Amino acid sequence: MTAFAPRGYDDLTLFYGDLHNHCNLSYGHGSLADALHNARLQLDFASVTVHAVWPDLPQDDPYLDYLVDYHREGFVKAEAGWPGYVQTIEDANEDGAFVTFPSFEWHSMRYGDHCVYYKQGRRDGQPFPIIEAPDLPALRQSVRDLQTDAFVIPHHIGYKSGSRGIAWGDFREELSPVAEIFSFHGLAESSEGPYPYLHSMGPRHSRSTAQHGWAQGHLFGVVGSTDHHNSFPGSYGYGRLAVWASSLSRDDIWDAIARRRTYALTGDRIDVMFAVNEQPLGSVLGPAMERWIDVSVRGGSSVDYVEVLHNNQIIHRESLFPQRVEGGLFKVFVEVGWGERNQETAWDVSLQVTGGRLRQAEPRFRGRGPTDAPAEDAAFAYTSWQQTAANAVHFATLTRRNPSLHTAATEGMALEIEGDAGTVLVAEVNGQRMEFPLAELIEGAQTANLGGFVSPAICFHRAIPEAEYSRRFGFVHRGNGRQRDWYYVRVRQRNEQWAWTSPIWVENTPL
Repeated sequence: MTAFAPRGYDDLTLFYGDLHNHCNLSYGHGSLADALHNARLQLDFASVTVHAVWPDLPQDDPYLDYLVDYHREGFVKAEAGWPGYVQTIEDANEDGAFVTFPSFEWHSMRYGDHCVYYKQGRRDGQPFPIIEAPDLPALRQSVRDLQTDAFVIPHHIGYKSGSRGIAWGDFREELSPVAEIFSFHGLAESSEGPYPYLHSMGPRHSRSTAQHGWAQGHLFGVVGSTDHHNSFPGSYGYGRLAVWASSLSRDDIWDAIARRRTYALTGDRIDVMFAVNEQPLGSVLGPAMERWIDVSVRGGSSVDYVEVLHNNQIIHRESLFPQRVEGGLFKVFVEVGWGERNQETAWDVSLQVTGGRLRQAEPRFRGRGPTDAPAEDAAFAYTSWQQTAANAVHFATLTRRNPSLHTAATEGMALEIEGDAGTVLVAEVNGQRMEFPLAELIEGAQTANLGGFVSPAICFHRAIPEAEYSRRFGFVHRGNGRQRDWYYVRVRQRNEQWAWTSPIWVENTPL
């Protein structure tokens, strides 16, 4: 990522994942095999979660009978398929290549929804169970009684308490080192800012947000996950998490989450290294009046600003401005889709860099919409990609019309290119050859249609120079010595992709 590495990041590597995604194991669409195929396209680790339990399902309102029946049917299906699900998840885990964890979702009106994760799916050949706990304290006790490594992680916390939002008064850090603050439901960092809650369950409530939880004195980190219901872990734009871990193994990814070395993302791979007095995100530091804040960001596109917050208040902002650079490192996002209603387009795209060097390829795939209800015979595992040569990549996928003027259904690939005015990006798109000199892409986006007006289109976005997506800075901040302080970082890109880190806490200084 960068030559900058505070002592606390020694021997740590950044990995990307999604811990909360659904398929047809209970209610949802697409198979577990499809979900695992899609997860491997762009993630290092994943959990495909089974909807399983809702002890206080509202059964006294005739208007909600459809909701009760829908969930009950799903839970029966989940219970029947649980042993086979655990077997598949265990078989899919491959330390060093792709890490998986089994999980089930426990819903609650009063306590909010929680996902239960097991580090290992079985003991003595038997799967750990779906737990039919009547309330959150009982759920936690049942997990303790199993005497195995497990997490109980709250999600879509921002709904009002009593309406499936978090109840901070009942929160305990013991089994919940992190909370999910971003998913297709929206963002629950605070009750303001981007990604409002638009689901039928209602808007976000300020006393259910992460900022409120931190202000109440709770120690927890943050993650993003999709909560996607169409077999696509890591679906671009709907939530992911990054972890700083010692290696890509179950033990080390688990340990990183337990230590809160996590942050939440919308979609782009935004590398964030954040330290206070050289200690990594998630740390709790001893008393120190002077705090050296170190931040390094390497974005997936042009960064608008990086903010450091202290006790939920912005204390520092670094703004990055567009720059004209003729040579060096650039990021170019190649995006396909568009077209008319009810049109599905198959794409076959090869990209090659000539007169320069392809440094990295980052897939940005969405799959079907997270809550769409596709036809029973719909395909879900239709995307593939590979780096075919040192300077070339190929991807194949399907796209449909964007569902609204504010919701994309496009797919794409971001390339980091080392080049100059003589570098050319050559594309073969469904048999059509296209060439775009880097000099043109530095000026702005270039587009092409497969056919005539309103036919499916491809966009070669503006080549973003490294100076616009990479920044490191540091400064000293002094505490007041009266309370435990917390610091965290958020990053906004101009393409509306975001990152929010877990906090770093500093204990108060004794008087």
